[in-house]
Amino acid sequence: MAQKRDYYEVLGVSKTASEDEIKHAFKRLAIKYHPDRNKAPDAAAKFSEINEAYQVLSDPQKRAAYDQMGFAGVDGSAGGAGGNPFGAGGADFNDIFGDIFGDIFGGAARGSSGPRSVPGRDMQVRLAISLEEAVRGITRKIRITTYVKCPTCGGSGGKAGSKPEPCPHCHGTGQIHARQGFMSFSQTCPNCHGTGQIVSNPCPDCSGTGRVKKTKTLQVNIPAGVDTGDRLRLSGEGEAGLNGAPAGDLYVAFEIKPHEIFKRDGNDLYCEVPISYATAALGGEIEVPTLDGRLKVRIPAETQTGKVMRLSGKGVRSLNTAVPGNLYCKVVVETPVNLNAEQKELLRKLEASLNGGDISSEGGVSKPSGKVDHKPKSTGFMKNVRKFFDDLSK
Repeated sequence: MAQKRDYYEVLGVSKTASEDEIKHAFKRLAIKYHPDRNKAPDAAAKFSEINEAYQVLSDPQKRAAYDQMGFAGVDGSAGGAGGNPFGAGGADFNDIFGDIFGDIFGGAARGSSGPRSVPGRDMQVRLAISLEEAVRGITRKIRITTYVKCPTCGGSGGKAGSKPEPCPHCHGTGQIHARQGFMSFSQTCPNCHGTGQIVSNPCPDCSGTGRVKKTKTLQVNIPAGVDTGDRLRLSGEGEAGLNGAPAGDLYVAFEIKPHEIFKRDGNDLYCEVPISYATAALGGEIEVPTLDGRLKVRIPAETQTGKVMRLSGKGVRSLNTAVPGNLYCKVVVETPVNLNAEQKELLRKLEASLNGGDISSEGGVSKPSGKVDHKPKSTGFMKNVRKFFDDLSK
């Protein structure tokens, strides 16, 4: 069985794509690969794959689960895989192409009639927050500029006392008929924008649209554990619809700012901890930072640069897990700088001792009775270097 492809890859969109971008990509591919229009042997399989991806990415809850856990988060919820290629709803050729061509021509598909509401569009804003805010959760205020219901006419679009009248172009249906080739469609009436009504005495503040542009402040309650790419939906806070139609939704997409100490990877945190020569060689106790405060950690003797210590449960607890991740601290042995003459001399004596002698009580260097290898990594490296050049000379 062929391995599933990433849903975003299937639709050819990025992981930050808006709902409109996902919908447009699906329609374009559905027209191209629908098996009733494309007779290629793999058309049905491609259409099924496209539809399965759209079933997940067009649903905010399924998309959030997929972004967090991949296919495991939506197993069984995308109706296209291995079964009905039109998804769990069992849509047929006319249903899906009616929706596709209806939106392309700006209206509903053949067979629908009557005025329709024109809801406002969904919106998305990006909100940058710190790692601490993401981990603990916080309430933030955001300002957006969008269309809101006109306060003067209450969204009706008409002056006080006036009433909407049936549109003379579509006779109140909200649609006019069009034909393309062998197919007949109903498209949105351009005069009334699909509402089926016109306002002969429009409101002076909104010019009869029922909405005005305004900057508003919203309070966003950010849950603990969000990560870059997570989105929060604020229902009804998008653009107001025309002539009192429902407003769209506002999606807040989070972006975690870079941190001075920690790097985050899912639920785990990573950081580097510098230690001195003496602590690395002799061992000792150091303090490491965590999101809950300082924590004392024992460094074993003869610790080398690059050693990673794992602190269980000191990572991040995400939105979908009850158990926090881990904190991984990478040890970096720090070379001392700005040495005075005495310190330099002490290091020279230490180096001489490590290279084959011991420092006597008088400060001199004497040869040991039994040679001890104090630098196993250097010894091994030089051995491999000699072997390398010996092999080259053969």
